[in-house]
Amino acid sequence: VQLQASGGGLVQAGGSLRLSCKGTGINFSISTLDWYRQAPGAQREFVARSSSGGDRADYADAVKGRFTVSRDNVRRTLYLQMDSLSAEDTAVYYCHINYRSADFWGPGTLVTVSS
Repeated sequence: VQLQASGGGLVQAGGSLRLSCKGTGINFSISTLDWYRQAPGAQREFVARSSSGGDRADYADAVKGRFTVSRDNVRRTLYLQMDSLSAEDTAVYYCHINYRSADFWGPGTLVTVSS
C-alpha cells in the first residue's frame, strides 16, 4: 500500500490550495480515505473523510465550510480543496487509510499559511 500526497506549499492567509493523494496497492474505489494534519508541536488530528463511493464526506469542525474532500476513483486520487486558509491551518497534511485492519499513512505534504 502506498499513499503519496502532494500539492502543499506556501500560501497567504485567505488563499487556497488543493492537495492530492494517489493510492496504489489498494482497492481504491471501495476504500474510505481520510485527511489528517499535524501542526508543529501538536498531535495529529482528523481533517476530512471521503466514503468509498464519494457520496459521503465528514469534516472536522475547524475546517467545515472551508475545506472540501473529493475523489476520482478512476485516477485513484483523493483531493482536499482548502479555501479561506488561515495561519491555524499550517501543518503537514497526511492521507490515511485503514485497509484490512491496518493503518497506512502517506509521507505528508507541508502547508504553510502566512498571515
